[in-house]
Amino acid sequence: MLNGLLSIFGKIERRGITVTPPHAFMDIGRPTDSGVPVSPETAMRNTAVYGCVRVLAETLAQLPCSIYRRTEGDGGDEATDHPLHPLLTSAANEWTPAAEFRQQLQTYLSTYGNAYAYANRGADGAVAELLVLKPTQVAIEVDQVTQEPLYIFSNLAGQQTKVSRRDMVHLRTIGLETYRGDSPITAAREAIGLGLVLERYGAGLFGRGARPSGLLKYGKKMGDDLLGRLRRSFQGFYGGGDNAGRTLILEDGVEFQPLQLNSTDAQYLELRKFQIQEIARVWRVPLHLIADLERITYSNAEILGSQFLTFCILPLVRIWVDSLSLTLLTPEERKTLYIAFDTDSIARADMAARFASYSQAITSGVLNPNEARRLEGRAPYAGGDEFVRAVNVAPTPSAGPATPAANIPEATNGTP
Repeated sequence: MLNGLLSIFGKIERRGITVTPPHAFMDIGRPTDSGVPVSPETAMRNTAVYGCVRVLAETLAQLPCSIYRRTEGDGGDEATDHPLHPLLTSAANEWTPAAEFRQQLQTYLSTYGNAYAYANRGADGAVAELLVLKPTQVAIEVDQVTQEPLYIFSNLAGQQTKVSRRDMVHLRTIGLETYRGDSPITAAREAIGLGLVLERYGAGLFGRGARPSGLLKYGKKMGDDLLGRLRRSFQGFYGGGDNAGRTLILEDGVEFQPLQLNSTDAQYLELRKFQIQEIARVWRVPLHLIADLERITYSNAEILGSQFLTFCILPLVRIWVDSLSLTLLTPEERKTLYIAFDTDSIARADMAARFASYSQAITSGVLNPNEARRLEGRAPYAGGDEFVRAVNVAPTPSAGPATPAANIPEATNGTP
C-alpha cells in the first residue's frame, strides 16, 4: 500500500536513502473511540479547535517580522536593502501578503504539526519568493550517510521537485520523529472526537424540537397503517426546531407521555465545558481568548495575557525565527544579519509597567540607559553607558568613595 501511495510522487531513487512518507499517510483521520473520525479538516468543525487555531494563526500574522543588521552591542538596524526584506514585511510572493503567509503556515503548523514553504531562488541565488505548500504535498527523504533531509513535493501539474533543507522552510512542533512534528490533532483526537460527538448530540436534540422523546399511548390495538400514519403525522407537524412550541393536537384516544430525560441529567453542559478546556490545553491557549470568560477577572486578565505571550507565542516565534534563518540566510550572513519578530504589538499592556521599572532601575543606578535599551532589543546610543542618579539620592557611607557629582548626569525629568 505504501508503494502505491508514494507513486503520487513518482519513482524515487533510493541510493541508500530512507523515505519518510507524507504526513497525510500517518494515522490522521483514523476513527476514534467516540466513533467519529478526526482529521485536521473534521477537527476544524469543532468551535474550540477552530478558535485555538485561529488565535495562534492570527496572532503570528499580526506580529511584524523583518530582517536586521547587527550593530554594536545587542541591537540592530532594519536591513531594508536586503532581498529578504520585502518578502518578510510586504509580500511573500506576487499573490500572498506577508501576513497571510504567516497565517497560513501557522494554521498548518497548529493542525498538521508541520508547515512548509519553498524558497524559490532567482538566477543570482537570492530568494525571489516564498511559496506555501500543504503538508500532504511533501515527502521527506533522509540521507543515511549525512542524515540531511531532502524534500520532495509535487506542483499542480504533477511534476516532482526534490530540494535540500537550504530551499525549504520547515516549521515543526514537538514529536517522536526526528524529521517531522506530531500533529496536535492526532495527539488529541479522542478529546476532539468527544467534542464533535457532544456538538452533534446537542444539534440533534434541538433539531428534534429541543424536547426529549416521548410516547404516544393508545388504549386500543393499533394496526400498522394507523401506527405509520400517526408517526408520520406527529413527526412532520411537531418535529424539528421550526415546529417547537406548536399546540399539540392528538386523535381521539391518543395520549402523549414525555420521557423524563434531558441533557442536564446527562451532565451535557459540564461535558461541553470540560472538552473546551481539554482542547485549549493542547495548544496552550487561554480560555478567555476563545470566548470562555467564566473565570476571567479584571485583575487576572493582564497576567493571563502575559502568560499567553510567554508560554504560547514566544516558543512559536522561536521556531519561526530559527527555521527562517536556517533556510533563508547563509552561515556567513547569520554572522551579521538576523530575522526577528516584534512582539511589542501584543505586549503593549505590559509596556507601561516595564518602562516604569526601567525608569526606577535607571534613576536608582541599577541599570544605565543602554542596558535598559538592550533589554528591549534597541541599539545603544552615545552617552547611554553613563549611570544616572536622581537629584535626591545620595550615596550611603558604606558605598565607598563617592563619585564626584559633577561626573554623574542627574535625572531632571527633562528640565535644564
